[in-house]
Amino acid sequence: KEVAAAMTHELTARGVVIETSARATSIARTAGAIDIATPRTVVRARRLVNCAGLYSDVVARMAGARVDVRIIPFRGEYYMIRPERRDIVRGLIYPVPDPEFPFLGVHLTRTVHGEVEAGPNAVLAFAREGYRFGRVSPSELAGTLAYRGFWQMARRYWRMGSYEMYRSLSKGAFVQALQRLVPALRPEDVTRGGAGVRAQAVSPDGSLVDDFRIVAEADAIHVLNAPSPGATASLAIGRHIAGLAAETFDLT
Repeated sequence: KEVAAAMTHELTARGVVIETSARATSIARTAGAIDIATPRTVVRARRLVNCAGLYSDVVARMAGARVDVRIIPFRGEYYMIRPERRDIVRGLIYPVPDPEFPFLGVHLTRTVHGEVEAGPNAVLAFAREGYRFGRVSPSELAGTLAYRGFWQMARRYWRMGSYEMYRSLSKGAFVQALQRLVPALRPEDVTRGGAGVRAQAVSPDGSLVDDFRIVAEADAIHVLNAPSPGATASLAIGRHIAGLAAETFDLT
């Protein structure tokens, strides 16, 4: 939040207008312009850069782009180490990654505020913004279930998916996974933390896209997949997209 607030301050100081609660409802091209309709107004632009994350594929299709993937939301849940036990983690502890999956697996991270978070898992979310287990969007869930790539993925990774769901519901199972990294950790040492939702691009054959997927058109750029560590590398990714925009839109 502090990073986002700092970026907001710098951008607005340079004249950038940030509109919140302005969901794009339609995108149309008229007379060399791009009209983006929101519930409040219509934004007219000459060029579009789509970094809509969980809705990047929706926005791209709305803009008429040819998109060969679909975003499947996966919720990543965290536990927090209790303050009196934080000393058992003095740095960053990561497992050896599984090359078959674009997910890092549960790990332990000491934050800049001195807290220690443990996680995340990777659980299918029932809404694109399904930050809580009980958050369900019938239309978005129906879209996921209607996608052929989802069933191909489920058939291939059903064991892993079942285990992730079990670990989401069982604190003991979650802690057991953490104990592989820190054997001294006990269930009473952790409390429920927050959660994030990963916008995972999935191909029609069920494969998980594990690299950047950026579609560039004459007047639009669509960032369809930005794998971990997207937040950590966000400024570098932003510079890359800015350079791509300058080249694609001939802004030099």
